[in-house]
Amino acid sequence: MQHAQSEETKKVRMRRLNVVKLQMLKEKNFPYITNVIRSPIDAVDLFREFIGKEDREHFVLLCLDTKNKITALNTVSIGSLNAAIVTPREIFKTAILANSCSLIVAHNHPSGCPIESREDIEISKRIKEAGKILGIKLLDHIIVGDNGKYSSLKEKGHI
Repeated sequence: MQHAQSEETKKVRMRRLNVVKLQMLKEKNFPYITNVIRSPIDAVDLFREFIGKEDREHFVLLCLDTKNKITALNTVSIGSLNAAIVTPREIFKTAILANSCSLIVAHNHPSGCPIESREDIEISKRIKEAGKILGIKLLDHIIVGDNGKYSSLKEKGHI
């Protein structure tokens, strides 16, 4: 009888744990001239094509392998006319799943003026620091404006 009670007690104490599997899911294709970033302007042109005409801020991530081949292009956040909520957690979730060696982030300014804000500089610094810990280098943060204008936080010395 004691043995039966012991088995019954074990059953009551048993809990179910979720066993999970993470994987990337391709949402769609984005036709583009190249899948390798050889210069900053390659990234600028790609981002201009992808988010340049949006009417709200889109914060996007370009994941790169060791040879700067693009492994993923992901929209991290869609915001309002002048802001998008971004956290390193959301950026690196995709970067890790894409086996990224480095990354470039970008967002558009629907106003057309690509001048960086204090918040743009701060989030770049946070992404860079988080990347150091994870071993994924932030190469640049690009802000896309109108008429071919852009701002590179790397070129301006903020990264």
